[in-house]
Amino acid sequence: MALLRRRSSGSADPSDPSRPLPAPEDPADPADLSHLVSAAPEGQLPSVAVMTMARDEGAMLGRWVRHYAAQVGAEHVYVVDDQTTDGSTDDLAGPVLRIPPLRKRGFEPSRMEVMAGLSAGLLAAYDAVVFCDTDEFIVPDPDHHASLLHYVAARPGRQAVGVTALNVVHDVSREGPLRDDAPVLSQRALAKFAPLMCKPSLKWVPARWAHASHGIECPYAVDPELFMFHLKFADRDHLADAAAKRHAAFRDDGRAARTSWERPADEMVDLLDEITADIDLEQVERFRPRPARLERIVQRQGAMWRATGAGQVQAMRSQPLVRVPRRFRDLV
Repeated sequence: MALLRRRSSGSADPSDPSRPLPAPEDPADPADLSHLVSAAPEGQLPSVAVMTMARDEGAMLGRWVRHYAAQVGAEHVYVVDDQTTDGSTDDLAGPVLRIPPLRKRGFEPSRMEVMAGLSAGLLAAYDAVVFCDTDEFIVPDPDHHASLLHYVAARPGRQAVGVTALNVVHDVSREGPLRDDAPVLSQRALAKFAPLMCKPSLKWVPARWAHASHGIECPYAVDPELFMFHLKFADRDHLADAAAKRHAAFRDDGRAARTSWERPADEMVDLLDEITADIDLEQVERFRPRPARLERIVQRQGAMWRATGAGQVQAMRSQPLVRVPRRFRDLV
């Protein structure tokens, strides 16, 4: 593939879950924002911004910034700092926006409002925007795309796309704690497919995210050539620390109700121990995304398209373990 020159950024579920994703009925459909899609000039790669909101994410945030800086450039990686106290947002390579407490409408509606507004502003300067959590590492399939920028260039006319999501799993009996001096996927071999995490993380238009960014107000489909590796379960010690912080945020501030944040840290660690007990590696197959299955994940709910599936804890128990394809070994 010829390397293109990169463009500067400049100064409630339906009753039939297998129903195919409908297209907008006509150009006047309010969900059709395709006229707002921009494209880089011929011969140039598109400009892409990546953003997240973080509070006390520790070393994971630094790893996240480095991952996306390598793909789009550190100056295009934006961190919204939600009252961090652990120093993890200090001295990051990219821009940091520090905001006051999100008290006006409750945390989750306010978070979605902030990130929707920021992404709409960034789309005045960038061709596309990625929004994901600090433990979500998006990478295009290297068998098809040389980089995230090349992937975006290969999807002209899209309004948004969903990621093929895998929960990376720490096989505690065989794998040690994660080291910072090596790629995560060179240290972790197993994962579980996570349909509900196949979120519309990449968009070209100022459609609003909702449902903790699992939904968006424009059509999208899950792309088998765009992977997201979710590292929540990738390290037992990190899981214990992150789950304790998130449970405290739920307990003290009511954040992320009806999610895994409600569960105490020891329950989340016990879940990891449960799903990795007595693994027969000879029975674990390499993950292969099946397009027909991916097509059923996204469902339309009024003006919203969203990923559907079992909640995170249920999915971790019910989905089979799979092997992470080796071609991703050095990419995350």
